[in-house]
Amino acid sequence: MDIFKNLKNSIIVFDGAMGTMLQKKGLKTGECPEYYNLLHPDIVYEIHKSYIDAGADVIETNTFGANRIKLRSYNLSDKLPEIVKSAVQIARKAAGDKAVALSMGPIGELMEPFGKLTFDEAYNAFAEVAVEGEKAGADLALIETMSDILEAKAAILAVKENANLKVICTMTFQEDGRTLMGTDPVTAVVSLQGLGLDAIGVNCSTGPDMMADIVKKMAEVSRIPILAQPNAGMPHLEDGLTLYDITKEKFAVETKKLLECGASIVGGCCGTTPEFIKLLKAEIHDTEKKTAVKEYTAVSSNTKTVFIGSDYPVCVIGERINPTGKKKLSAAIKEGNFNLIYDEAVSQEKLGASVLDVNIGVPGINEEELMPRIVSQVQNIVNVPLQIDSSNVRAIEKAVRIVRGKPIINSVSAKEKSLQEVLPIVKKYGTSVIGLTISDDGLPKDADERLRNAEKIVKAALEYGIPKEDIIIDCIALTVSSEQTAAIETLKAIKLVKSKLGVSTVIGLSNVSYGLPERQLINTAFLAMAISYGLDAVIVNPNDKITMDILNASMVLSSRDKRCERYINTYKKDDGINKTSVLSVEKKTDSNAREVLYRDILEGKKADIDRLVLEILNEGVEPLSIVDNTIIPALKDVGDKYDKGIYFLPQLLNSAEVVESAFKVLKEKMPKGMGSKGKIILATVEGDIHDIGKNIVKVLLENYGYEVIDLGKDVKPSKIADEVKRTNAKLIGLSALMTTTLNNMEKTIKILREKYDIKIMVGGAVLTKDYAMKIGADYYGSNAQEAVRIADKVFSEIN
Repeated sequence: MDIFKNLKNSIIVFDGAMGTMLQKKGLKTGECPEYYNLLHPDIVYEIHKSYIDAGADVIETNTFGANRIKLRSYNLSDKLPEIVKSAVQIARKAAGDKAVALSMGPIGELMEPFGKLTFDEAYNAFAEVAVEGEKAGADLALIETMSDILEAKAAILAVKENANLKVICTMTFQEDGRTLMGTDPVTAVVSLQGLGLDAIGVNCSTGPDMMADIVKKMAEVSRIPILAQPNAGMPHLEDGLTLYDITKEKFAVETKKLLECGASIVGGCCGTTPEFIKLLKAEIHDTEKKTAVKEYTAVSSNTKTVFIGSDYPVCVIGERINPTGKKKLSAAIKEGNFNLIYDEAVSQEKLGASVLDVNIGVPGINEEELMPRIVSQVQNIVNVPLQIDSSNVRAIEKAVRIVRGKPIINSVSAKEKSLQEVLPIVKKYGTSVIGLTISDDGLPKDADERLRNAEKIVKAALEYGIPKEDIIIDCIALTVSSEQTAAIETLKAIKLVKSKLGVSTVIGLSNVSYGLPERQLINTAFLAMAISYGLDAVIVNPNDKITMDILNASMVLSSRDKRCERYINTYKKDDGINKTSVLSVEKKTDSNAREVLYRDILEGKKADIDRLVLEILNEGVEPLSIVDNTIIPALKDVGDKYDKGIYFLPQLLNSAEVVESAFKVLKEKMPKGMGSKGKIILATVEGDIHDIGKNIVKVLLENYGYEVIDLGKDVKPSKIADEVKRTNAKLIGLSALMTTTLNNMEKTIKILREKYDIKIMVGGAVLTKDYAMKIGADYYGSNAQEAVRIADKVFSEIN
């Protein structure tokens, strides 16, 4: 059944919470929900049928955690094909003429470089589920509850490349409106919708009232239908039972409002029973959908979307990561030393680049192997989107495949071979692309020829199904020293392309002045003129202050800088309050090497840390002095940026990884018994197999100097108590992600309170501060950085 045919005329309703219903039917804490497909197929069928009877148009298979990696926790990996087959067959039997969605939840591990899960491992795990699901008769795949857009991308590609199923992907967001990995709703849509999704959306996260803002933001940029599946509010335990704080009546009314916000498919997540879905179906029966065609050009990173076009500031594409004409950079790339690339990336972002061009075209290197490696590292130390620049199409594809976000491909030309090789990659990965107005006849002679070449590129792209908005035409700035009319022809072409084709435009600035003295004068004058003709993006050196100054002033005069905000923020006088990291480094450190270490921690640059720490030690600085006066202040700076929303979890983990490398060197030089600020025990409580949050907390605590004893996941209260006795630890952190394991957290705290004088902090997605205090915890940690603050408080009072 193709639900999207029905979507043209009506609103589609998905079912509610399989997990909630399984718990009502006897699923015990610590049991594998997906194994019920084999052990108790009658119960799973009964649940599906109850949602169908309630009016659901689509039911989701009981396969949320059914992937080979996650099933390892239950020693059931070898049962995966049977579990998926049975799940789909049970749902198919219950569905009748309704649709069956193959539920595919997250794997439960952090992706590289923040965890050990590789892109290929995630892809293969999802691919296996997709193949088995399609074989068993699923109508579509629902990739749900994703918090990392790279994991979502791996799942989408796994389904698209291995099965013939419609695909929906939903993300889950935290209270701050971002995913765990820092992605906002707009960026999630921009990054993923072009991968061939049939719908996108949000699930879990919150109740329907708090989900409204997320749906609105998604609807502003989504070109495909939006699915919204809120929880029945927030969970809490009462007399040992998991209850939610929104009634089914309120859920129906509030979820209906999500349709007004832009959703066209709705359903329920945690806590929503068939009664919720029945009332929801009745509530929305006469609701009209809000639909709109979105036209915009945008690219994205993991945490940021950059819009390009006449209504936005001119997009600055940093050109410095390019070895052409740079002997030092070329030599470094050949030697496998990428520090210069990473330095250029960080520097260009600081100086105002909105996008970074990445080109590593040096003869003799394996670009197909190196490009994805470098792209992966660059995207983890900057927040801006990337432009993948290469003439090697295989290197381009390997790089765009692992980009967290939506990149630009630089470039496709009007040459037949280029169109045939590059455009399929643009279409498959939903990227933007620069269209170079060069044809098989060579360089264009005038504006009209540039326009004809642009028309050919746009026509070919549209035939591939690429949205016109994803094409950015480069009208080619040729040197005026050999052909003085070249510049004016480029300017005329910019205006023609924008008026006749309605696409965005870009130029590479430096060519125009080649061969002339005082090139900067020509470049800046040409840039100002190009902006007046409608230029939307420029590939330029952000380190060139005069060029950037002219750019900023030109955007004010051409009304591209609304309310002059960018100009004012760039040139307002320093009020003495906002100091740069460089100044704070100078105050906190007393040597150049220590200043560099501070900056590297702040920027998450791991390369060369060993040498740097040894250099500081060789200056006679004591290891503990390095920790107390450089590492801890740098980590505090990182933490402050995280709290203010300047940094997100990836930056937090990058900095922690740098510190981990530094500590490995320092520990060898420290006297025995020195270096630890205190012992902390961490554990995910019995019955809970989720430990991503705990593992993040562990990384940060260790890099703040604490000795962490990690007991792992699904840990019995008795084992935790025994470890407290053995180690005499003064602080323990307990984690729970599932509402069904909150009882075990309370039981663990009770046992610890009876036997030991120890401070207890708790955390997890299902916890609130009120509930944490109710079950006897001393502290509630809403995130990993908060756990560090709690530890500092506890041990400062002890010491």
